[in-house]
Amino acid sequence: MIKNDLFLRALKGETVDRPPVWMMRQAGRYLPEFRAIREKYDFFTRCQTPELASEITVQPIRRFGMDAAILFSDILVVPQAMNIEVQMKPNFGPYLPSPIRTPKDVEKVIVPDVTIALDYVMQAIKVTKQKLNEEVPLIGFAGSPWTLLCYCVQGQGSKTFDQAKEFCFTQPTAAHALLQKITDTTIAYLKEKAKAGVNAVQVFDSWGGMLSPADYTEFSWNYIQQIIDSLKEEVPVIVFGKGCWFALGKMAKSGAAALGVDWTCSAQNARHFTGGNITLQGNFDPARLLSPPSQIKKMVSQMINEFGKDKYIVNLGHGILPNVPLENAKAFIDAVKEWEAN
Repeated sequence: MIKNDLFLRALKGETVDRPPVWMMRQAGRYLPEFRAIREKYDFFTRCQTPELASEITVQPIRRFGMDAAILFSDILVVPQAMNIEVQMKPNFGPYLPSPIRTPKDVEKVIVPDVTIALDYVMQAIKVTKQKLNEEVPLIGFAGSPWTLLCYCVQGQGSKTFDQAKEFCFTQPTAAHALLQKITDTTIAYLKEKAKAGVNAVQVFDSWGGMLSPADYTEFSWNYIQQIIDSLKEEVPVIVFGKGCWFALGKMAKSGAAALGVDWTCSAQNARHFTGGNITLQGNFDPARLLSPPSQIKKMVSQMINEFGKDKYIVNLGHGILPNVPLENAKAFIDAVKEWEAN
């Protein structure tokens, strides 16, 4: 039994004394102990070495005592396993030297045996579970099929993902074939993660907000729904769609256990759009962690009061920034732990 099961209880919608808290990208660049590992090992070595991935995962738990750990990995390990080359360039980010641009390119993409191609992730989960020693739950994650398509077609990060959108709009048959391959791989991957011991999974649709509502349904949501349908009986599924406030009503009826909300959508609107019956997660602006700690604490307390303590998981509206001072991250976590109903 997990000693601190606050996060899992919030996912089930149970009444709690205070909401649980964790931070997207909490195992990462703002921590000096993470940077020390980064100096010795390149990015994908860290992802692919279970001992390193597990160590990075537990670092923030040791330091700050969040209510959940999230496995250190990357959404792009899935395309890598699908026979798509992915590099992580320092000071640049992801780079795919042979982007997918034609139906022939899509044909070359494989749906791998994830138990072989991504076994290192499962081993990292097992090592991490030992290190966590049932103290807090462990979250596994994957990128949404649309978000992964964006990188696979664009070949790198982008402010507009114009080439990814052009591919979908001019070659929809090829785009849907690629999205389905990514979906099938992601379902198998997340099922294996659940078997390996994660207590919940999160689907990151980081670039969902790039699409119009109609295009979002066609090129993103329909594939996320397949993932939820395949996993919801085995493990709670959290869906985080950045910029996807317009889809919250549909998401709330999907069978997901919780929905992530970014900082552009107020607590009041998020509750309104979702009908008030589903657990919500978010939505503190990551840049607000650069405010003075005393101000952070006030804002977090206000955020909890606006969302309400039940059916709520405190988090950021996107990943923590690398330049956030440690005392500010601590103020964020402490504010939740110290929160009391008025």
